[in-house]
Amino acid sequence: MRKPLSPLGETEMEILNHVWKLGEASVSDVREKILEYRDIAYTTVMTIMKNLADKSYLKYRKEGLSYIYSAAVHPDDVRFSLIDRLVDKVFQGSPKELVQTLVQSEKLTEEERLEIKKMIDKLDD
Repeated sequence: MRKPLSPLGETEMEILNHVWKLGEASVSDVREKILEYRDIAYTTVMTIMKNLADKSYLKYRKEGLSYIYSAAVHPDDVRFSLIDRLVDKVFQGSPKELVQTLVQSEKLTEEERLEIKKMIDKLDD
């Protein structure tokens, strides 16, 4: 059984995604990525990355005057934890209701629907 993870805010998740993609990153590296689509203060990124380390999502090492962060938690562990929480809170513990909502979503393409159907069919094999 997985250990429940602390909840994540939107910007925490955004920063964690950047660290996963980069593998290792300084505060400046992550801020540069975010600045490609919105403004954010260096100190904001620094504080959030420290908080993510305090919550055990990130680990770090000192390199000169900088801290280099890397993921302490695998992306799937975070996704499973978030989905478990979502199923409990929004769908009253029913994974079926979550899947039904996803499948009925107008955002799904026909190709995505077929891919989901194939995944479900594989479960029967």
